[in-house]
Parts: sequence; C-alpha cells; structure tokens
Amino acid sequence: MNKFQERIETLRSMMRARGWDAVIVTGSDPHQSEYPALRWKQVEWLTGFTGEAGDVVVTLDHAGLWTDSRYFIQAVTQLEGTEVKLHKTRVPGQVLIPEWLSLTFGSRQDAVIAVDSLCQSCEAVRSMKEVFSVAAVPDLLDPMWNDRPGIPQTPVFRLRSGEERSDKIAWLREMASENGCGAILLSALDDVAWTLNVRASDIEYNPLVISYLLVGQDYVKWFVTKGETEDPVTASTFEALASEGIEILPYADVAIALGELEDDLAADPSSLNYELYSAVRCNVVEMASPVRLRKATKNEFEVDGMREAHVRDGVAVEKFLYWLEKSIEGGRRVTEWDAAVKLGKLRSGTDGYLGDSFETISAYGPGAALPHYITPKTDAPVLEPHGLYLCDSGAHYLCGTTDITRTIPLGDCTPLEVRDYTLVLKGHIDLAMARFPEGTPGCRIDALSRAPLWNAGLDFGHGTGHGVGFVLGVHEGPQDIRQNLNGTPMMENMITSDEPGIYREGQFGIRHENLLLCVAAGRTEFGRFLRFEPLTLCHFDTSILDTSLLEKREVDWLNDYNARVFETLSPMLSEAEALWLGEKCKPVQL
Repeated sequence: MNKFQERIETLRSMMRARGWDAVIVTGSDPHQSEYPALRWKQVEWLTGFTGEAGDVVVTLDHAGLWTDSRYFIQAVTQLEGTEVKLHKTRVPGQVLIPEWLSLTFGSRQDAVIAVDSLCQSCEAVRSMKEVFSVAAVPDLLDPMWNDRPGIPQTPVFRLRSGEERSDKIAWLREMASENGCGAILLSALDDVAWTLNVRASDIEYNPLVISYLLVGQDYVKWFVTKGETEDPVTASTFEALASEGIEILPYADVAIALGELEDDLAADPSSLNYELYSAVRCNVVEMASPVRLRKATKNEFEVDGMREAHVRDGVAVEKFLYWLEKSIEGGRRVTEWDAAVKLGKLRSGTDGYLGDSFETISAYGPGAALPHYITPKTDAPVLEPHGLYLCDSGAHYLCGTTDITRTIPLGDCTPLEVRDYTLVLKGHIDLAMARFPEGTPGCRIDALSRAPLWNAGLDFGHGTGHGVGFVLGVHEGPQDIRQNLNGTPMMENMITSDEPGIYREGQFGIRHENLLLCVAAGRTEFGRFLRFEPLTLCHFDTSILDTSLLEKREVDWLNDYNARVFETLSPMLSEAEALWLGEKCKPVQL
C-alpha cells in the first residue's frame, strides 16, 4: 500500500467515525483560486495528482478524480497504484460529481456528504444541500495532515496601475450602494490585489496576497496575515495603506467582522467560501464581482505596460530560441529541463522581471502531447535533431504579464508533423485576423481557430483563449474564447490568448500561442466592430510549413507579423542573433 492509499484509508476511518458517506476534496482554496498555495493543495496531497484542475470524491468503497482532457494522460500516470479512478469531464456523456453522487446514493435522503467549508464556495454547497445532508467542516483534512504547510507570507509591495486605489475604492462603494448594500466583500485574491494596487508572491507564479477586503461606506478593512517581524517592503506598503484610512487586520478576523455587520453585504457567491457565508448574520446580496470585468478591460497605462512587457519578453525568448537552435546544431546535449532553465535565466536578467507567470512547459516529442506537461528535473528527455519541441512559458514584469507558446522544428519532421503544425498555425492566424461586431462573446468566434482542424477531422480539448491579468493571474476572466457558452462579450482593451493545438498521444504535441489585444476596428452602417492586435513578439518558424494548406491572406498576415517581430526586436539582439532572426523572418512565398 503506497502513501496515497494509506491516506485515503485514514480518511475513510475518519468517515466511519463521523458517519460520513462521502467526502469531496477540491483543488481550490478559501478564495476559490485556480492555483492554490501549498497549504491548500489537498488533491495533490491525498492522491498524488498535480494538475491544476481536479476534484476528488472518496466514499467507503470508491475514490475518484474528476478532471478534463488537458490532464487525462497525466492523471492515468499519476493515479496508478492509488486506487483512485479517473472520471473524465468536458467529454460527451460526462457524469459530473453531483450527478454521480445522486446515482451512487439514489434516493437515500440520509446520505451525508462532507466538504471542506473553507474550500467550497457557498454557491456549490447550497446546491449540494438541496439533495444531500452536508457536513461542512473547515480544514477537513487537518486531523490527518500532520505536516501541513501554513499560510504563506511574502513581501507585499505597491504597484503602479494607472489608477489610484482611492478611486477604485470609491467606485466599489458606488457599486455596493447601487445594489442597496452598506458594504462589499472581495474574496477573490486578484480582485483584492487589483483594488489595492498591491502584489506579493503568496502563491507560486501568482503575484497575489492571501487576504480579504471589506469595503464599507465609511471604512475599508483589509484582512491579511502579518508576521511578528515585517520586512521593510511590507512595512512600507502597510504604512502607506494605513495613511489612506485602510485598516489592516489579521486574516483570521474576517469571519468575526462579517458576523458583526448589520447592513446588507454584497458578495460574489462563486468566490465566497461557505464557512464565511455561514458567519454572516446580515442579508447577503449575491452579485458577480464588479472587479472582474473592470480589471479585464485594461486602462491605457496597463495596455502600454503590457506592450513593453512583450518587447522585453520577446527579446528573451528570441535569445533562447537562437541558443537552442545553435546548441542542437552543434551536437550539444540539451534536455527538456536544461532548456527550461536556460529560458528562465534569460528572462531573469530582464529589467523589471518579477518571476515566471506559470511553470514552464518544456516538452519534446511525446511529452508535448500532454497540454499541461510537467518537465522533469531529473532524467528529462533529451532534445534530438528531429521532430518538434514545444515550449509554453511566461513571466511577470513590473510593467505586465506574458504567456507564449512556440512549437519549434528541431530538424526533419514527418509529413504528419508538418501537416498538423501548419493546420494549427492556420487556426491561430484565422482567429488573430478576426473582425467581429461589438458585443460578440468569445464562444462565438472560437470556431474560427478550430475550423481548419475540424475540416481535417481534428480537434483539441482545451479552450482557445483565456484572459490575462496586468501583473496578476495569467488566467483571468470573465471573458474567454472556448466552446463553453459564456455570454461575456469581447471588449476593447481586453487581453486574451490565442492558442489552438493538436495532441497525438505518444507522438507529439503542437500549440501556437500569442496574446491578443482587442481593439477598435471601425464603424459601419451595421454598427461598431472590433479586431485583435498581437501583443506577443516572437517569430513563428516557417521552415516546415505546407503552404498548400494556407490561403494568401493567411500568408500575408504571417509575413507581416514576422516582419514586425524582426523590426521591433532585432535592434536589441546581438549581431549574430539579429542575422539569425532575419533569416527566420523572411517572407513565405506561396
């Protein structure tokens, strides 16, 4: 019996003692974050599964993990020997957790489902209570997780954003008042960071502070963990906020403060955890956080910063690709891990670099067939002078956040690799060239990137595009570009990725990704139109393109894009690197 089986059996012993029929363990935290700190990586601790998206259900005779197609291959490997079964989501015929529980326990009204009330949203728990008896237990795994990490505390610093926090707070007060509330609670970490113009590193790859923000009509209370001895940066930040009338209180005191409220409270049920919801004694007016849409539509300062971030990042990535090609050509032994480390070093020497925006995916051949591949530090596959290498990476700079994927031919490629490479790039270009009426949601244009693949009987299981924050989460909403119905329209100054792909298990994976800025595209008698402008600056390799699969307009876009990359970045490269980039950016001829 391995350690994960032992942990599941220990959990079952707890279940028997407390009369629980099932336990749900989520991959989130008290703020419903996509990426939790180590303290809340409960799914990983219990099962060994390290994917960012996955929830676990344990009954007395079954343990299952629910995750989507990005992680199917990874889950099968990591769950081997744990008894945990994979339940696939976002596939035809999927059976999600609520339905599975109903099928498992049938008409049993006395079935008790236990959840960690800190890590389940009030929305989710209330829905479950309509069918089952729910035991809401904060820090449910604490009795068996002896070495559980604490809440992280990293230096908190101030960030210029083009808008004063006093103005943001005044706007939030207006939002609360318009909804008949005396206060509004922000529980999503990026909402809090955006409002206060503060950043930290409490969650790996995410410049966030684990905290809550309560904004009343005549007060602002920030609930954040403080150590006994504060570092100078944090002390300066707290002093500045306190001078503006923001009261800084211990993180754990938020439940007490909410319980003392008398006026109605505005809160987002999707990010408010059930434990805090249960602590509120006044009326809770449920509304989507107004911060989400406002921070998604960047102001001019943020747009300018994001442009600059992509110039800096583009220089680092082009230097990396030059090094990679010359290393492979020279017969140097380079592993996936070596490549990831080299890219990280090049970025870290860039002015304003804060850290990577997610863990670099450096994958050659079969590894690239896993959309969220984890590059091994030891015994990593060696890059060979043939086939395709995929690198998905990004960084936070003081001026913005980046996310880029390039698939690179390392030498001769098979006809199948050539075709797939070309079709994925065709899909990327078709979305990048889109022009659409104002008010169009991302789900209406997702098919533009998929059509070239669909026509060849191909598809990919993840979304085509996600929003990106300004020195915040590399994934943010409310907009996205995917098949799931999301009515949020694409709006001017939103930044969204464009990343179609193809994944052939055991063979190779291909993904081409740029970040796109949504900009005005003029007005006609049919209304106002929008289009995309690429922010990412890094050439697309054209050496293996099958131009018979491309239209002239697509080739024109590609040539214009690569020319812009060369014109912008070449002055910041060495002479040898600039000559190399010039060759890479030569126009493609039909």
